[in-house]
Amino acid sequence: MTIQPPGSARPEPHRPSELESGRRAYRRRQQTRSVLIAAASTVVVGALVWAFVINTEGWAKVQAFFLDPAIALASLPKIWDGFLLNLEVLAISVVTVGVVALLIATFRTLRGPVFFPLRVIAAAYTDLFRGMPFIIVLYIVGIGIPTITNTRIPPIVLGVIAVTLTYSSYVAEVMRAGIEAVHPSQRLAARALGLGYVQTLVRIVLPQAIRKITPPLMNDFVAMQKDVGLVSILGAVDAVRAAQIAASQTYNFTPYIVAGVLFVLLAIPTIRLTDWYSARLRDREQMGSIV
Repeated sequence: MTIQPPGSARPEPHRPSELESGRRAYRRRQQTRSVLIAAASTVVVGALVWAFVINTEGWAKVQAFFLDPAIALASLPKIWDGFLLNLEVLAISVVTVGVVALLIATFRTLRGPVFFPLRVIAAAYTDLFRGMPFIIVLYIVGIGIPTITNTRIPPIVLGVIAVTLTYSSYVAEVMRAGIEAVHPSQRLAARALGLGYVQTLVRIVLPQAIRKITPPLMNDFVAMQKDVGLVSILGAVDAVRAAQIAASQTYNFTPYIVAGVLFVLLAIPTIRLTDWYSARLRDREQMGSIV
């Protein structure tokens, strides 16, 4: 217990001014109004969905052919086993795409006439695979490479090669943009301190570039999560091929919905993380700009 000296007055609690009290009351009224409007609009949208979608004759057919719970549960184990193969291709491709893309981006940012051939090769690579549809790359890799080598290659290896060739071109351009967005004074200061080119790139440039390009890199990762489902073209029994087999056996499209839901659940955490990180960067950059 604190004993106050005789004659000392107890400090009065802080009380906001009338202007600040008015501002707080206005914020509370606006917050309550926003919640009520959001609840009312949600009820209206729900009523419209029920009236024009659920309460129609075609909804029963949609449920029968696309949303059959029994078929969904029966096909889920095989689709899940195929989905694990998609995850394996994705996990390996994340590493290979990152390595190849960083190499290509470094080639494109090299200065000096001696590196002109490397810059041309890197630019041609990105132009080629950014312009070529991914499904064509899959056919060329999945059919062309085994035909040329006359060997049997596992579909997972072919899938990783196709994903790496395509997405490393996109990611390389994102990385190049991030590297070039770092102010030249950062490089000059690092070189003045005695750092070499590689040390400057690894310790100074890349850390700043990664912070700038993280949101677009995450978007490319989401796109890659979806496209790994196309490895079924190579003969792999992944989630899409397992859903196709189940649909052909049941004459029902519910297995495709099951496979689609698995891919959506895989993408949602990355999408939410991208939104959170983008908002965090925006708040950091705009700190102090709002009065």
